[in-house]
Amino acid sequence: MPKLRWVDDDKARNAVSNVVMKILREDKSLSYGDPKSGNILVHGDNLEALKALLPFYAGRVKCIYIDPPYNTGNIFPNYDDNLEHSIWLGLIYPRLKLLREFLREDGSIWVQIDDEELAYLKVVMDEVFGRQNYVNMISVNMKNVAGASGGGEDKRIKKNCEYVLAYAKNYQEVTQFKSVYEYREMYKVVEQYREEGKTWHYSSVLVNDGDKVYMCSTQDGDGNEIKIYRRPGAQVKSVRQIMEGEGISEKEVYYKYGDKIFEAKDAQSSIRTRVRGAKKENHVDDDIVSIEYVPRSGRNKGVVYEQFYKGDGCRLFAWLKDISEVIDGVLYKKDKLGTYWDFTSKINNLTKEGDVVFSGGKKPEALVARIFDMATLDGDLVLDAYLGSGTSLAVAVKMGRKCIGVEYGEQCYTHCAKRLKDVIDDADDGGVTEQEKWQGGGGFKFYELGEPLLDENGAISEGIDFDTLAAHIWWRETGSAWDVATRNGTFLGVHDGVAYAMLYNGVLHDRSYAGGNVLIPKTMRIIREDIGEAKYSRLVVYGECTKMGAAKLREENVEFRQTPYDIVTRR
Repeated sequence: MPKLRWVDDDKARNAVSNVVMKILREDKSLSYGDPKSGNILVHGDNLEALKALLPFYAGRVKCIYIDPPYNTGNIFPNYDDNLEHSIWLGLIYPRLKLLREFLREDGSIWVQIDDEELAYLKVVMDEVFGRQNYVNMISVNMKNVAGASGGGEDKRIKKNCEYVLAYAKNYQEVTQFKSVYEYREMYKVVEQYREEGKTWHYSSVLVNDGDKVYMCSTQDGDGNEIKIYRRPGAQVKSVRQIMEGEGISEKEVYYKYGDKIFEAKDAQSSIRTRVRGAKKENHVDDDIVSIEYVPRSGRNKGVVYEQFYKGDGCRLFAWLKDISEVIDGVLYKKDKLGTYWDFTSKINNLTKEGDVVFSGGKKPEALVARIFDMATLDGDLVLDAYLGSGTSLAVAVKMGRKCIGVEYGEQCYTHCAKRLKDVIDDADDGGVTEQEKWQGGGGFKFYELGEPLLDENGAISEGIDFDTLAAHIWWRETGSAWDVATRNGTFLGVHDGVAYAMLYNGVLHDRSYAGGNVLIPKTMRIIREDIGEAKYSRLVVYGECTKMGAAKLREENVEFRQTPYDIVTRR
């Protein structure tokens, strides 16, 4: 796999291991709402913050969305977007390396950028995530270029697109992303076709689907049964005939009969050929016939599906309902979108979203919501390490996702925290509030970066509690986040057949024993009691020291590791 080379690239590739491991300290005066919501906001450098978060969230995030500085050469009120190219690469590389560790195996990352660093970012992400895990590049139209644009023009074509690079953690494990649709009110589409001189084909209505009389069965290409039915009494009328017969407008026909409107297509398929042959063989001249079968692929895979055919040629019914949806009583045509998204209509009101102003970096809530809707489900955890004005966290809360946000600047207080409070209090009626039917609730914990886990002398910093140290040890040993629910006294849990326990911070002071945080036969018995019936092949115990000899440890099948020294030497 070719690697991108730049000035000090080796330094960037080793940056993560050189970052001092710090702990997070909650500022309860800035935390807000329900403390059990699972949402957190961290103020601090995102490289340090991400490393501090890993012991608690490695491998747990379903979707990461980031909107890093584009390196456009501009300086904005809230951040500097004017870096030397190699410096920009040196900043983005280690952060991407860390972000990858947060993702679940079925997770994905979406990075928004413009063309200034797009090509370089793609190569870096190929290296960090693996080219085989590349999903798509989405072009996002963020501004119109029509009309006079004033001065400042140069030889370059004016930009109106930004880009989103999407990668999976493991392409084989990631689930199918939810399809994205553009919605247009149905009758406006019909009128647009007419104005543009195009033929609108959905103009027939199955007003009566008739009786259902079994005729015969045939098979699909895999030998699976297809049942064919006659439909005596079935009746088809045109939209025009219904207008005249019922004295209603064309628009009213589409709203009244939307689920019965169709166009008959000469679709080329083996099933249609078999149906046509069965009609001829059974001397059936009915205008309408239908079939029932279980598709082995496609949208209706695995369920009994009904199709209708019309005429001697068995033209297939293509239903208007398959490309439309009723939302709040309004019939919309939905067009499946690919990798071009147009958000120009959302830009005009962007400054008002969240009631915070953020020049040169704010993104529409609808854009972030589209990504979260495609890549996550209710309750999934999402992360944004370049939070900016707080858009992604506001969207996540409104959509019922749990979220982690990191922001370095003062806007963490003035924008992000404020915006989240407004969402929780149902005081934010913009963005996707109406779309998600958001009515407030939830909460978040606010954290500052605290002291290093280990002080300048290599000792565990004063005030580090048991669970914080346990999480760091677990992550360093297993590479995964620790679930505090697995803890029972000294016992941390089992990973890949190895049980882990820790003697620290007087966790045993409520029991009658001698030895403090020292591994001796009595504390060994207590650890065994804490482990209980858990299955494991080997036991690793962390503590200040042990007075059990090597032979006794081998006999107990125990590997002792000393804190803090063995914390430093791993991972």
